[in-house]
Amino acid sequence: MLLTGGAGFMGSSVARALVDAGHEVVVLDALTYAGRREHLQGVAVELVVGDVADPLCVQPLVDAADLVVHMAAESHVDRSVRDTRPFVRTNIDGTRVVLETCQMSGNKPIYHVSTDEVFGSAPAGVFFGERDPLRPGNPYAATKAAAECLIEAWRHTFGLDTRIIRCTNNYGRRQHPEKALVGWIQRALRGEALPVHGEGAAVRDWLHVDDFAAAILAILDYEGERRTFHLAGRNPRTNLEMAELIRSLIGSGRLVFVPDRPGQDARYALDDAHTRADLGWAPRVPLADGLRELIDSMRRR
Repeated sequence: MLLTGGAGFMGSSVARALVDAGHEVVVLDALTYAGRREHLQGVAVELVVGDVADPLCVQPLVDAADLVVHMAAESHVDRSVRDTRPFVRTNIDGTRVVLETCQMSGNKPIYHVSTDEVFGSAPAGVFFGERDPLRPGNPYAATKAAAECLIEAWRHTFGLDTRIIRCTNNYGRRQHPEKALVGWIQRALRGEALPVHGEGAAVRDWLHVDDFAAAILAILDYEGERRTFHLAGRNPRTNLEMAELIRSLIGSGRLVFVPDRPGQDARYALDDAHTRADLGWAPRVPLADGLRELIDSMRRR
């Protein structure tokens, strides 16, 4: 199978799970700042360095594959606010190229990884289901929502075999320090201040990346009718609570409040009951255990 974005944080965890399950995997990754060769060290995959938005690069890889797991994406909200261009190119045009090449290569199946952010902010007590309308609230989320629209258009117009997989915030080893959780751990290990946007009231749901990868394997094995899957950790925390938890686990650092960022959504939340029932999947890594393991690995590094 072809795994786009497989040298990134989440992609490299999926690559490991696929190889361990006996799949033959080719990874396509541009190796930008977040995708790194060392993320795949010791993993028996073929790595092709290239741009997912380049059809001359993507077409032969799709031709040689049985299916595509499409994870290549720009994913940092703050970067999307500063410069939308790489997000439009990779997240939208890259998805279009993958869809067109899958179509031209005999309608190869495509499994597209998306995000809970496509729904925008969830009101208190609301958990978005698979059919709820998309209302993205920042440029990153808008490009991911646009990619989903392309996926649905190719399914409806051309009969392409597609699936959409939305997940909540992943955490774990090999995550880039621009992400809040890993950045907080780095600063706390150095005894530095942990910056918290606004009042730290924004709520995020946390899912360990190994549990996410296990869900991808279950979705690949699934033979039912479902075409959209939700993966939630059911570990909601305010940003302030997460920063405090990290500080307590490490025993150092202090909190400093900084101005809220543009496009900040108050809460993300997915209803994943149907996915759990259909796949027989549920996360196995408790949040505190996953954080301790991540902190220990970062302390050793």
